[in-house]
Amino acid sequence: MANNLSSNVTEDLARIFMDKFEASRVLTKGVNNQLLTPRLTPATGGTVSFKRPHDYNTISTADGDISSSTKSNILAGKATGTVQNYLTVATEWGNLEQALDLDQLEEIIAPMATRMITDLELNLGTYMTKNAALVSGTPGTVVDAWTDVADANALMHAVGVPSDSDWAYVMSPFTATALASIQTNLAVTPEVNDAWRKAQVTNNFAGMNVMQSNAIKTYTSGASADRAGTLSATPTATYVSVKDTMTQTLAVTAFTGSGTVKAGDIVQVTGRNRVSNATREVFLDRAGDAILWSGTVTADVTLDGSGAGDLVVSGPAIFEANGQYNTVDSALTSGDVITLLGATAEVRSPSLFFHPQAFGIGTVKLPKLSATDTTATTEDGFSLRVTRYSDGDKNKQMVRFDMVPAFICFNPFFAGQGFGS
Repeated sequence: MANNLSSNVTEDLARIFMDKFEASRVLTKGVNNQLLTPRLTPATGGTVSFKRPHDYNTISTADGDISSSTKSNILAGKATGTVQNYLTVATEWGNLEQALDLDQLEEIIAPMATRMITDLELNLGTYMTKNAALVSGTPGTVVDAWTDVADANALMHAVGVPSDSDWAYVMSPFTATALASIQTNLAVTPEVNDAWRKAQVTNNFAGMNVMQSNAIKTYTSGASADRAGTLSATPTATYVSVKDTMTQTLAVTAFTGSGTVKAGDIVQVTGRNRVSNATREVFLDRAGDAILWSGTVTADVTLDGSGAGDLVVSGPAIFEANGQYNTVDSALTSGDVITLLGATAEVRSPSLFFHPQAFGIGTVKLPKLSATDTTATTEDGFSLRVTRYSDGDKNKQMVRFDMVPAFICFNPFFAGQGFGS
């Protein structure tokens, strides 16, 4: 009697695909993937928003009388997750049917799952690179010492990133190779996820879970020979103006000649120091210097002939009289010198360091296309649709795997790009 596989094919495909998919995850394991997915419904459309946490000032008085003191404002901000494009892998069903008969299903499915998770994590890495507000080290300088990792950890502590969860420092495989020769007494403990375990260089160096991943975004810095210009206008510096996006628009000029500024480029403003989100005090690096405010450019900008343009940066410079949400010790002002860090047209592969609550990822639960669909879900909420279908005109049967992710930046000040010093 001939084999009849039609009754359980999609279930078997979903099970094997999800096993391989789950075993290959690294970067998506390090960010929040619990909050976003349950909120994504047909009613939300392409976005879903979360309330940002509030912050307050304390009032110091000799007698406890605060009648003449300025009270803290209650300002409700939101972080918005945005649905991304479909990720789909597909093949003709006849090839798979032959593989089933030959007991080769796992060999066929595994590369498909690996390709999907690789592309998903590469897209997430790209998103994280251009939305992380912090920078450790000198852009363009390779990480070649464990002190570079420790610097990122120190910066997160100084900025006031909470220590309620494990922080991650994710580097490219070749960066991990550069550190291998000086690795000493670094222990890795087994994890449930196989790829996560294998990716770990150490699970506790300077308070960081250090891993390697091929999802680290490589980008080329903007081609602008003149790396310093000025602010051509005073940017709006209030929390109200940035609370829903945590981005800020900087009008710049005087970058000699035309040039480009690329997403992921880091700008720094002279004389404006970063303050801790926890203490609201200026803090010093290990050389004893105040750390200047910097922001990460979120989208490519082509400057005009006078070197002018509008840069949208993640991690806004907020300065208000009451100091409730301040991120700098003085307001950015028209005429301030603004510098593009690093060299022009420089190929970079920055490490990423982050708190799990810096970013989130979720998936849209897709509607079924036919009775032969199967929807599979991982333990932490990733949803995948498997569809077996046919093209009668071409006399072919096919199978496709679909996922629609959504990305969100909860707090850009909880993450950064890491370089060498």
